[in-house]
Amino acid sequence: MYPSPKLRIDELSREERAVYDTLKPEAMPEHVAIIMDGNGRWAGRQALKRFLGHQQGARSVQQVTEAASRIGLPWLTLYAFSLENNLRRPRAEVNFLMRLMKVYLEGNLRRMMDNNVRIRYIGRTHELPPDVQDKMRWAQEETANNTGTTLTLALNYGGRSELVDAFRRLAAEVAEKKIAPEQIDEAAIHRNLYTAQMPDPDLLIRTSGEMRISNFLPWQIAYSEIFVTERLWPDFRGIHLLEAIADYQRRERRFGGLGKECGEVEEDLSQIKIAVS
Repeated sequence: MYPSPKLRIDELSREERAVYDTLKPEAMPEHVAIIMDGNGRWAGRQALKRFLGHQQGARSVQQVTEAASRIGLPWLTLYAFSLENNLRRPRAEVNFLMRLMKVYLEGNLRRMMDNNVRIRYIGRTHELPPDVQDKMRWAQEETANNTGTTLTLALNYGGRSELVDAFRRLAAEVAEKKIAPEQIDEAAIHRNLYTAQMPDPDLLIRTSGEMRISNFLPWQIAYSEIFVTERLWPDFRGIHLLEAIADYQRRERRFGGLGKECGEVEEDLSQIKIAVS
């Protein structure tokens, strides 16, 4: 694990600071994951080409990442490009997204360095075009020594394919007698996931109002709090991240246990009446 990032709340805007000041520092999430949805609809509502929606969405990525770094959020994971996008979107759009990825990494490296952001990736990235992989490696190497927020981009990512890859690695370990079948448990699965070095998300945000997880981190979000906003991703800013965290802090996380309002549990089993037909 990496050390906790330093706070830079003096760099927040006045509006962001007003929301931040309502938050409880001891209850901040460690990891926020976001399903960035709505680029195409944002463009369509303004009678613009879809690619302009993606361009504006890339600007939102940087603005939200900078806000995350200023509040000391250790982990931010963004669903940037799904395996299904790669398979089912028109090739012209996929090719544009690949070019946009390269432009984003080139154009924002200086800002990532200034904000102490470390970048990494999850997904079947080996299937992406070689020039895109080269640019990704370059950005990761350049930011590797930064100690602030770790920005993870999910690229050519699918939750089910991640589990398939993890199970394949486990099967290989069993075949090589590195592990016995009965030793396979949740910890063994976790260490074979793309996210093995990351904590599970505390908060999952989805923009555009859709009520589904779209094959994003299905194993990791088992107990994540979910926040859905009607706001489209190109309109999402740092203040909206803070508002989602404020909503998260108003919830009671129980992880399958009882809440504070459930009262005492009756422990005298003799008081339990069983109806027999």
